[in-house]
Amino acid sequence: MTLEWMDAMGVDYSCLFPTPMLFLGLHPQVEVEVAMCRAYNAWLCERVLAVEPRIISMLYLPFNDPDAAYKTVKDFGDKKGVVGFMVTSPRYKPVHDNAYVKTYALLEEMGKPIAFHAAYNWNDQSLALTNRFISVHALGFMWFNMVHMTNWVINGLPERFPKLKVMWIESGLTWAYCLMQRLDHSYMMRTSDCPSLKRKPSEYMREMYYSSQPMEKPRDRSILEATFKMINAETQLMWSSDYPHWDFDLPSVVYDLPFLSEAGRRNILGGTAAKVFGLDPKPVKKIPDAGCPRPADPGRVFHRRAVRENERDRAGSAQCPAIPTRTAQP
Repeated sequence: MTLEWMDAMGVDYSCLFPTPMLFLGLHPQVEVEVAMCRAYNAWLCERVLAVEPRIISMLYLPFNDPDAAYKTVKDFGDKKGVVGFMVTSPRYKPVHDNAYVKTYALLEEMGKPIAFHAAYNWNDQSLALTNRFISVHALGFMWFNMVHMTNWVINGLPERFPKLKVMWIESGLTWAYCLMQRLDHSYMMRTSDCPSLKRKPSEYMREMYYSSQPMEKPRDRSILEATFKMINAETQLMWSSDYPHWDFDLPSVVYDLPFLSEAGRRNILGGTAAKVFGLDPKPVKKIPDAGCPRPADPGRVFHRRAVRENERDRAGSAQCPAIPTRTAQP
């Protein structure tokens, strides 16, 4: 089924991560997190990644046990289809703890990115005050990544590991825009609290990578354009579908943005992911176009014009059913 929806959306590569493991970092027994992590990573590498080249993964990192996290990178970092490692954000371990330095150094040496995947914890003391799922979902998916990002930057980890690629996944985009301004404002008045920084916090944040989903869509499009500008979206943003969740995004959410350059669209819809994950940028599967005309240079582009479902429905049978977007999904 994974390949079927990938073909339907025109996705060449899919970077998989299982939803239930987003909350494993909250398990009260650290040894359980470590055991489940190793079991899942081994199964995924042996049964899926080894046999299906279009499926890749950033493997789960058992972050509550720093030694186990290091061993996970050592044991699985060179496996086929492993393009990086994932820290699930709902947890209460400071990312700047020196116990993680050897893991960050190893990832930097191997050229593998580390990602922080957002989620929520309804039992968190602050989030427990919310009484609707929409509330804890909206806040939680930003909150934990905001805490980890702040600790990562303010404690100088970008200076200690300048070549380590860092990604922030599924928090949307507005959180980064607002946090950049807030940290810069505080930094300019209390630089003594950040002796290891040589630049403003926002400058480090603009060099990190972000997934697009769920991409906020303000009615005033200039707000979204400013957000894209703040995070250097044309080189640092990666389209993500989050399919089949209720808030998943089609490639058209990026393709249809009028303020993007053509090069920026190609990067966001796959070019940046190809660079970060070390993927072949050429499409890996030819999808029949049902007689619809193709855009120029189809073999070299990551994306093709996306036809929104609602536009297709309005146009009826005269409209092309789809010209899929070619992309790699982070």
